[in-house]
Amino acid sequence: MNPAIKCAVDYARTQGLKPYLVYDGLRGLIDDKIKEASGDDVSGILHRGGTILRSSRSKRFFDIQYREQAYNNLKSRGIGKLIVIGGDGSFGALHQFYSDFGLPFAGIPATIDNDIPGTDYCLGVDTALNVIRHSVDSIRDTATSFSRAFVIEVMGRHCGYLAMVSSLACGAEICLVPEIEYDLDSIQERIRKEKEDGSRTYLIAIVAEGVKMGDYLTRWIGDSLKMDARLTVLGHVQRGGSPTVRDRIMAYHFAVGAVNALQAGETSRIMTYKDGLYGSTSIQEVSDGKVSAREELFNLCRPLCC
Repeated sequence: MNPAIKCAVDYARTQGLKPYLVYDGLRGLIDDKIKEASGDDVSGILHRGGTILRSSRSKRFFDIQYREQAYNNLKSRGIGKLIVIGGDGSFGALHQFYSDFGLPFAGIPATIDNDIPGTDYCLGVDTALNVIRHSVDSIRDTATSFSRAFVIEVMGRHCGYLAMVSSLACGAEICLVPEIEYDLDSIQERIRKEKEDGSRTYLIAIVAEGVKMGDYLTRWIGDSLKMDARLTVLGHVQRGGSPTVRDRIMAYHFAVGAVNALQAGETSRIMTYKDGLYGSTSIQEVSDGKVSAREELFNLCRPLCC
């Protein structure tokens, strides 16, 4: 998110605008944690993970009186447009804010689950994938040295994008995700044959947290495949780290697009990257749309699920 913040501030200035920063998300709008952005505020943040603005959910924002308080805080500073970096929850909150007070906003998609409808890419995904790749590569060193099986659980409650891409990039033998039906009997037979012909001495399995199979699969590998199996839950390490080159460049494209959209008089538009093209979509498509990874990704991963 930090590269997007920096670019939005810097580019807004080139367009003759006066940018402000809102700290602590929706809560900060209500509690007036708003300040005019200076060069020092965004200097040296490009390489930092997370967000200097911090993030928060706010139950108070569901109450009209607190949304009015937030609007008055913005109005007192002459702020007439907003850019929000987040997911469908943040976008939905700002869309309600627009419905209440007519304050236009543009959204920049940012979630490592990569599960926002209308866009093929969300900020943070490539950085998370590289964190996972580094972790799996390190775990593989132990797996090969001790002829062990490792089950690695990655984030993804309803969307298995991280698990699927990581499995392909890291050469995992098993991949379990919410979107693809798996067959443990078939997996057992496949791995058994590889063990018998000597081509399989260790095993890497990557599972999305949404399938809730980490513990079970670890025990199953020990019982059914007779391999010493260990579970590693990567957890929130996936949400940190210095942004990759791709995430930094994507952040620039999204931030410039958001400023341009607002300057053109658009509102409730979410920045997108679809089929190799940058653009935007309506908040309605994000709210009503259904996320689905590309079918070719499913096809590549199906052999790992059976």
